[in-house]
Amino acid sequence: MSSKLPVVDRQLFLGGLAIAVVGAILFSAKAIVAKLIYRYPVDAVLLITFRMLFALPLFAAVAVWKARSEAPLSTRDRMRIVVLGLIGYYLSSFLDFLGLQYISAGLERLILFLTPSFVLLMSFFFYRRRVSWMEWAALLISYLGTVLVFLHDVRLGGANIGLGSVLVLGAAVSYALYLMLSGELVSRVGAMRLVAYAMCVSCVACIVQFLLLRPWPVLLQQLPQVYGLSLINAVFCTVLPVFLTMIAVARVGPATAAQAGMVGPVSTLFLGALILAEPITAIQLTGTGLVLVGIYLISKKKA
Repeated sequence: MSSKLPVVDRQLFLGGLAIAVVGAILFSAKAIVAKLIYRYPVDAVLLITFRMLFALPLFAAVAVWKARSEAPLSTRDRMRIVVLGLIGYYLSSFLDFLGLQYISAGLERLILFLTPSFVLLMSFFFYRRRVSWMEWAALLISYLGTVLVFLHDVRLGGANIGLGSVLVLGAAVSYALYLMLSGELVSRVGAMRLVAYAMCVSCVACIVQFLLLRPWPVLLQQLPQVYGLSLINAVFCTVLPVFLTMIAVARVGPATAAQAGMVGPVSTLFLGALILAEPITAIQLTGTGLVLVGIYLISKKKA
């Protein structure tokens, strides 16, 4: 029997790795779906509202289940979750979708993939964490790859590529701040509970934002394609990848799950070419490769 354990363990590992890869691809695909929605008369406010409106019932169901099955949270933890929900999912998602109006899906994914490096830099500046020469080299390689793709997109044209890149960069920084602040809370609250609660806060914030900025009947006046794509965005590019990633982390650990997430920029690049007819050039592939190498080095160091 003992001779079969390594085989079983390997099957479990490969299964968890596959789940992590699928989760990364689905989450990265939100940029593709957003680009498809932008082909219709929809702005970022309406896009993110539909995404959160359709996702809210699913996250709320998990939140209610966790609230009934686990001990109540302290008032302080509740306030922290509200702040995290506003920073990590509301602000980050809104800036991301704003930026996607101006840049390619591939460049958006590369910029967002710099989030681990921003976490590393925040740890260095705010917590005085020592950063090794390998980690500095990894940061430099990652940023070089992103700058390469950025300059490539600027050369191809587009007056607002700089604005879009800055907006998505703000989304990456916002999410990195969320990751930094949620570290202590995760150990007390639990990952699934924290995500469900924070996403509920984010969903409500997005809906309130819409009601303040737009007349509510607009929600009922959209084309069927907008509703269909928004439902895909909510279920397959938001809710499902969040829980798939958590399952993967439980099976293979956070380091391996993070490395599996490196498939994200590559999948976005090829999905953008396949669905959106975005060109794939040697410069884009080189830039993507540099970013992946840099993030891989960081993940190996953390592991």
